[in-house]
Amino acid sequence: MQKKTLQEVREIAETQPICSIPGLTFMSALSDKDGNVLHIVPGQGHTYYEKPEYRILTNFSPYKEDRTSHPWMGWDRYQKAEELLESADDDFDVDDCFHVLQKVSQTVCPTEVSMVFDVAERTVYWCERRDWENRKQYYLASAKMLNN
Repeated sequence: MQKKTLQEVREIAETQPICSIPGLTFMSALSDKDGNVLHIVPGQGHTYYEKPEYRILTNFSPYKEDRTSHPWMGWDRYQKAEELLESADDDFDVDDCFHVLQKVSQTVCPTEVSMVFDVAERTVYWCERRDWENRKQYYLASAKMLNN
């Protein structure tokens, strides 16, 4: 397995074609320890965000917006998340992020993993299968995985 920095992955996305299985798109939201984010949607595009306040990625392609419709599509959930984040207080924290994720989770094609990256703490938090009370966390600085 090769290790790549976010900048190395960004260079690949900017210079080489990124493909998926026909009819199936594997979207990626990658970030580094500094809070930079790279969204990649194979065959459709990529966008690099330098230390954004927040970024949202749901099941739909942000490059298609609401032009494609399936019961599990995420355009409506994306808009709801954006609305919640735009109206958030300045003291918005990891718990608030999970509240947003809970509000936009889905059951038609059940949400499997929900993640929050806390740039200040250099920690990734996630829960699986909408088990909001059982979060895991990974400290990037110490590379140690813990359970809450």
